[in-house]
Amino acid sequence: MANVKLSAAEIDLVKNSHFILTKNKIINYVYELFGRLTNKYIYELEVNNNIPKEVLSVSPKISRGENLEGLPWVILDCPRFFNQKDVFAIRTLFWWGNFFSITLHLKGKYCNNKITQAFAKDWSICINEDEWRNDFETDNYKALSDCTSTIIENLKFIKIAKRFSLDNWENAELILMKELKEINTVIKNNS
Repeated sequence: MANVKLSAAEIDLVKNSHFILTKNKIINYVYELFGRLTNKYIYELEVNNNIPKEVLSVSPKISRGENLEGLPWVILDCPRFFNQKDVFAIRTLFWWGNFFSITLHLKGKYCNNKITQAFAKDWSICINEDEWRNDFETDNYKALSDCTSTIIENLKFIKIAKRFSLDNWENAELILMKELKEINTVIKNNS
C-alpha cells in the first residue's frame, strides 16, 4: 500500500482544529435558524386551509449530512409528507459553499402542474427526472420564465425552487420567510 502524501496546504489544514470547530459552529447556527423557521413556517401554514391535514400532521424535520456532492448540508422539511407515490413538502436547504434554497415539492396526488403558473417568473422549476437533486445546474433547474407549457405538462413531479447566495446570511431568515409566504399564498389560491 502506497503512502499518501499530503500537500503543504493539506498538512496545514489537518493541523488546524480551528477550521473544523468553526465549521461545526456554523452548522449549529443553521440548526438554530431552521429551528426558528420551523415555528414561523408552522404558524404561517396553519392559516392555509388548502394544505392537506395528513401533510400538516407529520412533524417537521431538520436533518444534516456531510456529503451532498462532497459538502456539508442542513435541510428543514416543513411541512413534509413522503411515501412511495405521493410527496408534499417544502424543503429549505443550506448547502455549504453553495446557497440557501427553498423548494415546493409535489408528486402523485398532490401534483398540480397548473400551480406553476401562479409563481413569479424568478422561481425555477426542476426539469430533471431525478427529483432528489438539489443543484441548480441547467440540466436540473430552469427558470420558470424559460419554460414552455409542454415542458411543464410532461413533468412527473413538481419542484419549484428559489435559491439565494450565502452572502445574504444576515437576511436569510427574512428572505426564507418571504419565499415561504409566497409558496403558501400560491398553494392557498390554487388548490
